[in-house]
Amino acid sequence: MAKQPTLQLNKAHWPVTVLGPGRRIGLWVQGCTIRCRGCVSQDTWPRDAASAIPVRDVLAWCRRVAPDGPDGITISGGEPFEQPEALFALLAGLRAWRDAKALDFDILCYSGYPLQTLERKHAKLLALLDVVIPEPYVDALPLGNVWRGSANQPLVPLSERGRVRYAAFVDAPVAADGKRMQAAIEGGRVWLIGIPDRGDMAAVESLCASRGLALTQVSWRR
Repeated sequence: MAKQPTLQLNKAHWPVTVLGPGRRIGLWVQGCTIRCRGCVSQDTWPRDAASAIPVRDVLAWCRRVAPDGPDGITISGGEPFEQPEALFALLAGLRAWRDAKALDFDILCYSGYPLQTLERKHAKLLALLDVVIPEPYVDALPLGNVWRGSANQPLVPLSERGRVRYAAFVDAPVAADGKRMQAAIEGGRVWLIGIPDRGDMAAVESLCASRGLALTQVSWRR
């Protein structure tokens, strides 16, 4: 019997409304060797065998939480392309679900690798995506356009579905009324989901401290 692929997964959440259009499933992988300066998800950097989950279980969870289909699925991390076999199995499974149920969700993936590197090394994976947001986060650059952490990061549609659904967002600025972040409390952890601007996380710490709440372990500082 063929060995089932496993994915090192940091967290999964439904619904996510700040990392792509609509109500989305969010999946964050565990493990990243790029380790961009200023990354707010430093808890996802170390590889952790204990976080490995069979891809079929991840797919089953997606089908369970959004039985009628999400508007989209966003995969981030960590660095998804550093688990290429698991990512391929995940993407193939998501597309099979979409096709079998005639659903219309899109699949968006973040990566800290340059687009040219992804095209050269991971063309098979890109072919299974609708949209990719590549390039390393650069803390010295200002906040990028919508759903992007720094101004060097493009939004690249890869399929007809991606080109149609994301046409209005390729060059769209962050909303004039400011960024939106989500907060979730699960498993004894508070998660802030979204793309913060420079200084936002320090402001969160300061606000919490002013109300008597000390944040002793945070993902944006090691």
